[in-house]
Amino acid sequence: MSRRHDPERRQRIIDAAIRVVRRKGIAGLSHRSVAAEADVPLGSTTYHFTTLDELLVAALRQSNEGFDTVLAAHDRPEGDLATDLARALGEWLGGERTGVELEYELYLAALRRPALRPVAAEWTEETAERLARRTDPLTARALLALMDGICLQVLLTGTAYDERYAREVLARVIPPTGGAPGT
Repeated sequence: MSRRHDPERRQRIIDAAIRVVRRKGIAGLSHRSVAAEADVPLGSTTYHFTTLDELLVAALRQSNEGFDTVLAAHDRPEGDLATDLARALGEWLGGERTGVELEYELYLAALRRPALRPVAAEWTEETAERLARRTDPLTARALLALMDGICLQVLLTGTAYDERYAREVLARVIPPTGGAPGT
């Protein structure tokens, strides 16, 4: 089947790259493996993404949407922040585990692939800004770091997520007034 006009090809390539990384890790990603997975000619992958880093940037951007969607669903200004964040983490970690692992693999790939760093930094800034709407900016960054730590511990140790523990440690970081420390 010829697809001369194929406006969704770029998205299919990104989706295919995500599936390849899920199965084989970043080391298994190549233009050839993505083209085969997407069922497109090899030239299509290089047309849309000249380098693998460009493709990884697109995959990381799309993967970041997973946690952002879950976090947005639990963004209730009138709710208890620690409870809302603990529930969001539970929902995210309780979903498709390979999706969570993939997101962290792409996020941590920025350590070795400078092209990914701006995307990782952008996600961190946006998430910190979202949290800062419910607390102060410093606490928001601390909460984000703590949530990353909790997620990595669950992923790396294979232990079950403990929402009660997460809520308790998150609450310890949040100032009693919900605002800036000392206010």
